[in-house]
Amino acid sequence: MTDYDALSARIRALAHGETDEVALMATLACEIHHSDDRFDWTGFYRVVAPELLKIGPYQGGHGCLVIPFSRGVCGAAARTRQIQLVPDVDAFPGHIACASSTRSEIVLPVLGNGGRLIGVLDIDSDRPDAFTPEDATRLAAILEEVFGHV
Repeated sequence: MTDYDALSARIRALAHGETDEVALMATLACEIHHSDDRFDWTGFYRVVAPELLKIGPYQGGHGCLVIPFSRGVCGAAARTRQIQLVPDVDAFPGHIACASSTRSEIVLPVLGNGGRLIGVLDIDSDRPDAFTPEDATRLAAILEEVFGHV
């Protein structure tokens, strides 16, 4: 399980004073991915046009390059601006299988200053039911602290 206090402290130190969104995403993707062996793929999809996400900094195997808001777990998180906690991706209507090894997923909207949707943070696991409500709460707090001012 993730030591979220230590992870938050590392990210706070590394991100201090940084305002470039891509640099922040790269740093978070690396730190979050390596914080827990449940995390098989960790990365960001950035809003690049109306209703369209493109892959951003990530750790793990290749991801999907483009995801419309109308498709998949990432699209649902972007469209609704709500955390998507998916214990079984095969049971999620419209799931996009970017990697056949993915069994469960958590996707969090990333909001910047004034509530602007920057993108989503997507974490996949090769284990079923890998994510908890605590993961959602703690990851959301990290995203708010890092991106809430940019």
